[in-house]
Amino acid sequence: MRRSFVLACILPPLAACAPAVQQGPAPVATPVPVATPVTPPPIVAPPRPAPVTGPVALCGRGTVQRTADGRLFNHFPYPDMPATALVDAPPALGGSCRIHPAMLPDLTRLLAAADADPAIAGTLRAVSCHRSVALQQLTFCGGIGPDGSGSFAERAWASAPPGFSEHSTGYVVDFGSATAPACNAEGCFGATPAGRWLRANAARFGFEMSFPAGNKQQVKWEPWHWRWVGTAASEAGATPARTMFATARTRFPAEPKVE
Repeated sequence: MRRSFVLACILPPLAACAPAVQQGPAPVATPVPVATPVTPPPIVAPPRPAPVTGPVALCGRGTVQRTADGRLFNHFPYPDMPATALVDAPPALGGSCRIHPAMLPDLTRLLAAADADPAIAGTLRAVSCHRSVALQQLTFCGGIGPDGSGSFAERAWASAPPGFSEHSTGYVVDFGSATAPACNAEGCFGATPAGRWLRANAARFGFEMSFPAGNKQQVKWEPWHWRWVGTAASEAGATPARTMFATARTRFPAEPKVE
């Protein structure tokens, strides 16, 4: 009896003598992240080209007949890009500036290159981008004078009539300089560091000067006015822009221009 008792104490049953194992909380399964589907922006059909025949009513002061090629005071007709087709320009340009999304990548690259140049870093601004036909109406007619002073032709030398401005397409930026604001939208902009930089570099980013000095289109020289046509015809989004400006680019080439 004594031998059995000793063995029982030395070799107790496994379940009775094994140390108790502390059980921690049950592991919690880590949820697997599920990608949120991105809804693509709605595709906006390009607006129909403006008609190229017939008289045009201007500023509530009568009508004016176009020339045989559809121009009005030397300006070609352009469609009004709907607001739903536009996006905000990079904030670095300052102010409220809406543009066609196709030109955003090139415009962003242009600004990055300008900021890398100590001569103009951080100084490029946008004076004007997209202007609707309604806004162009105010811009054009407001410059004639409440007393009717100044003719349509005189006004059109410096500002396109409504429906005939490249700005309505959304493919244009009027650049300015933060360090030379007095020259914004003036001929002297061409002599500023920003103006000289654009002339030397803008074409690399798909921008060309629509109205160079002495242009045969016979509109005011605008060294600040640059339209986007893409760096090449094969660039995404460039074909609609090039098609829209095809007649102007063929008959009155930009300088500098994009090939």
